[in-house]
Amino acid sequence: MKAMRLESICSLDRNSEPLTLTEIPRPEPGPGQLLLEVTACGVCHTELDEIEGRTPPPRLPVTPGHQVVGRVAEAGPGADRSRIDEIAGVAWIWSACGHCRHCLSGNENLCPNFLATGRDADGGYAEYMRVPEEFAHPIPVMMSAAEAAPLLCAGAIGYRSLRLSGLEAGQTLGLTGFGASAHLVLKMVDRLCPGTRVHVFARNPEERAFALELGAFWAGDTTDRSPEELDAVIDTTPAWKPVLEALANLAPGGRLVINAIRKEDGDRDELQRLDYPEHLWMEKEIKSVANVARRDVGEFLRLAADIPIRPEIQTYPLEEANLALVELKQRRIRGAKVLVMG
Repeated sequence: MKAMRLESICSLDRNSEPLTLTEIPRPEPGPGQLLLEVTACGVCHTELDEIEGRTPPPRLPVTPGHQVVGRVAEAGPGADRSRIDEIAGVAWIWSACGHCRHCLSGNENLCPNFLATGRDADGGYAEYMRVPEEFAHPIPVMMSAAEAAPLLCAGAIGYRSLRLSGLEAGQTLGLTGFGASAHLVLKMVDRLCPGTRVHVFARNPEERAFALELGAFWAGDTTDRSPEELDAVIDTTPAWKPVLEALANLAPGGRLVINAIRKEDGDRDELQRLDYPEHLWMEKEIKSVANVARRDVGEFLRLAADIPIRPEIQTYPLEEANLALVELKQRRIRGAKVLVMG
């Protein structure tokens, strides 16, 4: 089969080609596993973190990709809940131990043996991939594969972030950065928290204009002050500076939810500007988001089908994965980027 493989850690620039198109053996499903013929796979900022070494894979080469939609092609021994040819999706969570206190409470995202799709196990930048059956999610029939792919990470992690924010109906929400996840939060917030006024912070004027198109109350630069204090802010940026700016925009008792696995090191000195009275006084909170649990993915897919949510997408053939990644690095984003196969 064809796969785009990461063979070494590297820095990305506009001429980078970090992944190599390779012919490798098609995987065989093991006990309790499914083999998916991949139809579409979303492109996520976490892939940049893997490629540039902020969350490096434990082994190389590896096939990235953790927003995967495909057809069940084969089932291994004991995988008996899925039908051949049904459509399934795979998110960032590839597996967890199932026995620790976090797994038993439904928070597999905190499991010490959490394995990530496309980092700890080969992912969906390929024609086929395998996954434990219990971590494959049925895709609602009304969704195309390309539309469903971003929902598996950008949507599910946005859903978890919104829940962790504690936001209530009629309150104010800030979204710092306006890529795949934030634009899906904007699409779901009216259903989950009616009457919310959403304020978007983004460096790119095109992203700000896109946010207003989708119904944002206000949009400004990352360093701007919002026209009103915010009850919650969800930060999806790869940098530290927007964290401080978001804290300064919070209302007393407000909560900042940081939706990022890693922050880039280049602006870490910004943390030295942390000013207690401005940024943390008045019982402000900071909450991190760690991965997603299975229930986040399942609940969000059902919500997305019900609303319905249709992400804005840009599609690329598998062979152009490097182009999609470079554009993501350069913040050339309108919605979500998706690789389509065949």
